[in-house]
Amino acid sequence: MCELIPPQADMTEDRWLRSGTVPGGEPTGPADTRSAPLLNRRTLLGGAVAGAALAALPYGAGGTAVARDRAAAEKYPLPAAPNADGEFAVLVTGDAGTGEEGQYAVAAAARDLMRAEGIGLAVGLGDNIYENGPESAHDAEFQDKFEQPNTGIDVPWLMVLGNHDCSGLIPGSGGDPSRGDREVAYATTSKRWYMPARYYSVALPAGSGQGGAGGREPLVEFFALDTTPVSSYVVQTDPYFHWDGPYMREQRAWLEGALKASRAQWKVVLGHHPYLNNGKHGSAGSYDGFTVGHYTSGIHLKELYEQVVCGRADLILSGHDHTLQILEPSARTGGTRQVVCGAASKTGDGKAHFGLPAAWQDFGSHGFMVLKVSAKELTIDAYTVDVATRTARLAHRTRTGTPVAAPAGVPG
Repeated sequence: MCELIPPQADMTEDRWLRSGTVPGGEPTGPADTRSAPLLNRRTLLGGAVAGAALAALPYGAGGTAVARDRAAAEKYPLPAAPNADGEFAVLVTGDAGTGEEGQYAVAAAARDLMRAEGIGLAVGLGDNIYENGPESAHDAEFQDKFEQPNTGIDVPWLMVLGNHDCSGLIPGSGGDPSRGDREVAYATTSKRWYMPARYYSVALPAGSGQGGAGGREPLVEFFALDTTPVSSYVVQTDPYFHWDGPYMREQRAWLEGALKASRAQWKVVLGHHPYLNNGKHGSAGSYDGFTVGHYTSGIHLKELYEQVVCGRADLILSGHDHTLQILEPSARTGGTRQVVCGAASKTGDGKAHFGLPAAWQDFGSHGFMVLKVSAKELTIDAYTVDVATRTARLAHRTRTGTPVAAPAGVPG
């Protein structure tokens, strides 16, 4: 995606604290942009979308899926218990769907690790079908840009929508969210692609002898979000997908209720657009240098993350920026850690644009991550990939032993 202006600096941690913004509360800093008009080039581009949006397919509603409730026996099943090492090992990729050599190399390197790591689940963090998303639920691009590259990674993939999956007239604009319903529909015919709705949750059980109530409580729960309607590069023309329209209100209410009700020991939020980010796209509220308007800046996604997710989830896993970053949890995040993993096919420009605290980051390599979740700890392994040899190198490992929040009904 081309950048129209260079990014401006995001707030440092100290500036953020001084601004008065508190996770779980309304922004109180000097620049309350919720009613500011969006006056920039992308507003003008958004006008081209008006009257040309595709007819909406039935909208997916949020829902929860538990491993034991699998209905389609022909699909690769969600893992029903931790692997032999007592953990769920999850492949994490993002921004993969080009069908080009980089994607094939990353997938091949990940496939070589699957047996050794006991990987039973994968995550696709959006921009699944470049550049415009699929034209139908049976588009050949699903084969070219997902199924064929991932041959041999025979596990369910928890998929989320990205801005390229919901392009309007402008590639990558996110201007036609209704196109995402084609990816939901594709999940009914693919063995790998898991997307029962536009936003949903999946809980994995701890297994016998682990977790609360004799292992009956979930060990980890994933909450997959649709972030594009409040982070698009153009104004949304369908009232249903307005930043404050029915869809985003419904999604927020679902997420608040699902996180509150979850009894999982670990909680992981999946969303294409990151909350915090040291790459060139910047952080929510100032994406690509924009700080006004309801869409391009991502101000309302920032509010959603801060008011609903921070302090409740252990991780936010995102793509969008074609980099690999494991950022540090802080007061700003309420202890929630932001991870950016969007280098499964494309790479960044090789440099950090911002200075948010990071445990590790790489801005120029292809790569993926492996999330390992056990009753004792949550581990993130970051791998860089040499495209020429299709081999992965373990570049960093981060461990966390204490969940951010106790499960519902369990004393902290």
